[in-house]
Amino acid sequence: MVGSTIPHMITGVSDASRVMIKPASKGTGVIAGGAVRSVLELAGIHDILSKNLGASSPLNSARATINGLSRLRSAEEVASDRGKTVEEIMGKVQRA
Repeated sequence: MVGSTIPHMITGVSDASRVMIKPASKGTGVIAGGAVRSVLELAGIHDILSKNLGASSPLNSARATINGLSRLRSAEEVASDRGKTVEEIMGKVQRA
């Protein structure tokens, strides 16, 4: 987690429920409803946007949120998997 939000947007899936979770700027708060809000607050995330897509069963929404959070990856993890530096992944390489 980067600060009080997540590093990138992700969609979690559980049965017919899909939950889109997006990072938000500091001070936004938890913009989520029902079970999704509960899971995000328990995870310690303070600034985040979410949208429930598909079925809105509370249990499946909570499971989809956990699924999405469990699949988050940091820039360092992605860079090591690709054999590159974080700067190359983030597009901050100075070309001569």
